[in-house]
Amino acid sequence: MIIKSIKYLISLILTLAICSCSSNTYKNIYYVQGVLDNDVIDAQDHQGILIEPHDIISVIVSSRNAELANEFNLVNQSFMAGDESGRITESRVLGYFVDDKGDIDFPHIGKIHVAGLNRWQIENLIKTELKGRGLLTDANVTVELMNFKITVKGEVKTTGSYSITGDRINVFQAISMAQDLTVHGQRKEVKVIREADGMSKIYVLDLTSKDVFNSPAFYLQQEDIVYVTPNSVKAGSSTINENYLRSGSFWTLASSFALTLTHFIIKMSKKRQ
Repeated sequence: MIIKSIKYLISLILTLAICSCSSNTYKNIYYVQGVLDNDVIDAQDHQGILIEPHDIISVIVSSRNAELANEFNLVNQSFMAGDESGRITESRVLGYFVDDKGDIDFPHIGKIHVAGLNRWQIENLIKTELKGRGLLTDANVTVELMNFKITVKGEVKTTGSYSITGDRINVFQAISMAQDLTVHGQRKEVKVIREADGMSKIYVLDLTSKDVFNSPAFYLQQEDIVYVTPNSVKAGSSTINENYLRSGSFWTLASSFALTLTHFIIKMSKKRQ
């Protein structure tokens, strides 16, 4: 009777502990918690990528006067590529380089300051210059960032730098490109490191909270670094703390100890009989 009671007690303790562990683990894994069906969240406005010195932008000008418009469009550059099996000719669109002062050198206009502007503002600026100088009164201008790149590091499955098409990407999309977080990644502590005016600014995002949509770092900028912080288990903590108590290895060890204890009690009880 005593042995059965001991077995039942140990099983109950382990079951409650594992359930508690699982419940806490799920709270740390789910993204954007506390959201109900049809909830409307006020998200941070996307202001577009701000152009910086050393960026490269493509500028396409179109007009009824196609010959004059082409004078503002950099021609495609052809080059040879391939290996021993054969070489092919490829084309590469050239762009305008933004110099150290944040300017581009534009045909018939000269220096145009573009640093700190998004692509829509640059489009309007060039269009205004062309019309104001009487060069193209019906100009249509399209601007694209050609070297948009972000880096994802830390506890993700595939770290690295990623080239982005277009100028809009949020932190969830960046993590998806890196094939999601590992089991050791802290969803409540994802850092976005951003260079601005020669200084680094660090934003800390909680991906389990709906407030993440209101962060100024929700939409990523040029050369942003997304760093996923490892939990203390991965970091090699040498003390038994809350994170360790939630780990599978701890409960495996606890289960083994409980079974050994039960076996010892049974053995001692048989000897007494």
